[in-house]
Amino acid sequence: MTAKFRFAPSPTGYLHVGNARLALINWLYARKMGGQFVLRLDDTDAERSTEEYANAIQEDLSWLGLVWDELKKQSDRSEQYNAAFDKLKAEGKLYACYETGEELEYKRKRQLARKLPPVYDRSALKLTDEQKAAYEAEGRKPHWRFLLDQEVVSWDDHVRGKVEVDCASMSDPVLIRSDGRPLYHLPSVVDDIDFAITHVIRGEDHVSNTALHIQLFKALGAEVPAFAHIPLLMGPDGGPLSKREGSQSLREMREGGIDPMSINSLLARLGTSDNVTVMSRLDAVLDSFDITHFSRAAAKFDPAELRNLNAKLLHEMPWEEAQGKIDLPDGSEDFWTAIRGNLSVITDARLWHQVVYGSIEPVVEDQEFLNAASELLPEGHLDTESWKIWTTEIKDRLGVKGKALFMPLRLALTGQSHGPEMAKILPLIGREKALKRLSGQAA
Repeated sequence: MTAKFRFAPSPTGYLHVGNARLALINWLYARKMGGQFVLRLDDTDAERSTEEYANAIQEDLSWLGLVWDELKKQSDRSEQYNAAFDKLKAEGKLYACYETGEELEYKRKRQLARKLPPVYDRSALKLTDEQKAAYEAEGRKPHWRFLLDQEVVSWDDHVRGKVEVDCASMSDPVLIRSDGRPLYHLPSVVDDIDFAITHVIRGEDHVSNTALHIQLFKALGAEVPAFAHIPLLMGPDGGPLSKREGSQSLREMREGGIDPMSINSLLARLGTSDNVTVMSRLDAVLDSFDITHFSRAAAKFDPAELRNLNAKLLHEMPWEEAQGKIDLPDGSEDFWTAIRGNLSVITDARLWHQVVYGSIEPVVEDQEFLNAASELLPEGHLDTESWKIWTTEIKDRLGVKGKALFMPLRLALTGQSHGPEMAKILPLIGREKALKRLSGQAA
């Protein structure tokens, strides 16, 4: 049997790093086993799901390099969910409930006041046909609960080891709302059955859901897939990851100049026993991937760590690879080699492109010094030796050295107080433009 994995986001927003981590782990495990990766869009929430977000999810996964083998949409599958509903209902595994939200909340509060767990009391199972008819005469429409077997459900989790959940401590889950729409559990299990999903890898917040899903698989006469529950990502301070701490969407990261391989390199090893190292190709990430290396402890996502990895990636990136990423006219291998060591994100290249190929306002602190220095600028074409020759001449002739020599020249020629080696930047700027900037002119 072909191993099949799935990533199942809801198109109600942009993907963030937590989503990306689960997508990447599923993709890597699928490829490791020579299997298939299914992208399933859980778009049954008609009010919040949009085509814009559905398209954005596909764009973000493609940007990361996580190509899917099949694309499925839950909005296309209402007939399959209705058939499963009919089967479960016919076998007595679903029962109609008529409580309103207010009535259920009142029950929960009473149970808590009596120091009892707020588990649904199954009172709807005792309703007579007459009582049901009376409720429907009032205009009430039933929601449908799945009748859990009150047993201990266990499985061998690929991350957590042996897991046991006592379903007697859980409320019978609502599978169908009173408006007839299915909730998460039923479509998810039906899809996993119909798409022949063999491995379900998701966050540890789904552990209790897995227990009831296992019962649903069995009730529908299907084989139960393997499960793995990945610990959730936390912020650098150990608390829940928040927008303030860098829980940006992948779209924001892309627009901010983060390279997708920096994200892949970090997320593939975050929470494992392996050292995080930057890798420029997904093949390299795949070669070192092992799901058993994930621990049960929560993993910390630090935006600063991602940025550092991104800088390392750029510092080693060859021009052939950078060409398609910087998206700037007039770039060259010499330009890239000169600036890459000073980049943290790829968008930083825009600043140095403007310095080299565009026009800047020079920063002038001592025009008299710059005038004298310009007279000593080597004649003819400037190369990588010109900076050393020039500054040595300035030191010998004008008696200026150290920061007092180098900083005024850098500020005038680039408009920046720090940056790439001037020996590499000066030839790119060229003699004519350099002379104009040294004279205080915008050039």
